[in-house]
Amino acid sequence: MSELEPAVQSGGHPFAGDPVFDLHVGGKMAIESSVELAGADELSLAYTPGVARVCTAIAENPELTQHYTWVPNTVAVVTDGTAVLGLGDIGPAAAMPVMEGKAILFKQFGGVDAIPICLDTTDTEEIIETVVRLAPSFGGINLEDISAPRCFEIEDRLKERLDIPIFHDDQHGTAVVALAALKNALKLTGREPGETRVVISGAGAAGVAIAKILIGAGITDIAVIDRRGIVSSDRSDLTPVKRQLAEITADRNSRTGSLADAMKGADVYLGVSGGTVPEEVVATMAPDAIIFAMANPTPEVHPDVAHKYARVVATGRSDFPNQINNVLAFPGIFRGAFDVRATAITEGMKLAAADALAELVGDALAEDMVIPGPFDPRVGPAVSAAVAEAARRDGVARA
Repeated sequence: MSELEPAVQSGGHPFAGDPVFDLHVGGKMAIESSVELAGADELSLAYTPGVARVCTAIAENPELTQHYTWVPNTVAVVTDGTAVLGLGDIGPAAAMPVMEGKAILFKQFGGVDAIPICLDTTDTEEIIETVVRLAPSFGGINLEDISAPRCFEIEDRLKERLDIPIFHDDQHGTAVVALAALKNALKLTGREPGETRVVISGAGAAGVAIAKILIGAGITDIAVIDRRGIVSSDRSDLTPVKRQLAEITADRNSRTGSLADAMKGADVYLGVSGGTVPEEVVATMAPDAIIFAMANPTPEVHPDVAHKYARVVATGRSDFPNQINNVLAFPGIFRGAFDVRATAITEGMKLAAADALAELVGDALAEDMVIPGPFDPRVGPAVSAAVAEAARRDGVARA
């Protein structure tokens, strides 16, 4: 018996009095019935014998799951625990509090039911096969905190095999919100996308997705940085993912070298890597620069330093203005996809979500207001409506 067990068994918990642990006692979510079971009549309708009629109808026409089960409004939040927040590879058990948190954010901000699933495997094939076999129980799959580069292959292959929305939030949620905020920052500083030079620090899941969505939004002068410098095809150490990334970013403008080389004269810095950018390097950016230092809990450029050289500064933290928070994106994206029974989440749907978020700022646009806050009640409806419309436009809507 461990030293923790007596406290748990006696009704307390090991970290009683700590508000974070107190909030987590028993987990952060539960399942509630959506029908009342007041007596035998209700029980006979909700379960046997009445439920058999519903099962028979679905067996004859599987499409009826869309009407008579919770499947079309339910997403699986799937992780293997290999890239959890800033904690890294902590395993599936330790990942559960984050997945529970994600699930309640889906419900709170999108009205979407979500089930956390922490898989005890890091094998790419096993993850794919497990999710494929679980898929009939869900209307969509949200991949979460799966390390790169496996996350790219897992998402791509699941998209090929399933006709429901597959979305790796660490990639695309971050990218959507970063683009929304950047659109407003460019407007504020008088820049056009096609004339803007961007440095992305981090060539993992978020960095790759941000680069791709920026290209889709018309920004083409992009240098992505990893630990060895600019990701460019002159390097011999690139993985297949990074080689493809180099071809669509740095190679287009023949950019090579180090972070310092990339930052000199750059208009925008987007950090999704951790680490620290030296102040003397930040100082070489263009006038009225834009700095989004999104690493948590320690931004790559501290806001106090960033404000010396940049006109617009954003972070991933809630205690500074302009928080780049994925919760602005993923609940509304799935809500919109579910509302039209979308078979996929397209690039057009992501761009539409970013546009909707950016437009919500409106006349409030200022250096400390380039993105709405997560508790702005307009966010979920605006994003979901834009995503649903884009799904119809892209031909993936079934309703």
